Amino acid sequence: MNYLHSLALACALFLTAPAFAEIVNINKADAAALAQNLNGIGEAKAQKIIEYREQHGGFQSIDELANVPGIGAKTVERNRDSISLDKGVTKVDKQG
Repeated sequence: MNYLHSLALACALFLTAPAFAEIVNINKADAAALAQNLNGIGEAKAQKIIEYREQHGGFQSIDELANVPGIGAKTVERNRDSISLDKGVTKVDKQG
């Protein structure tokens, strides 16, 4: 019975997880791409990310994202695997 319970839980987690996590380039992504692909980032925080990178010449590290007003270390950690400084999504694909 324990095995069946574990198997059911694993299946439920698999079915509710996103199929593909997009990597977002925080140095080039527009506000829509940031908001759509990063957990806990809406349009307002996405705009603050863009303003920060424009004022500071881009992000030198992923940890620097925590310097953006309204974004803390926990948000950075939650999104670390979805963030890149040099590759990844920069615009939202409006076809899908």
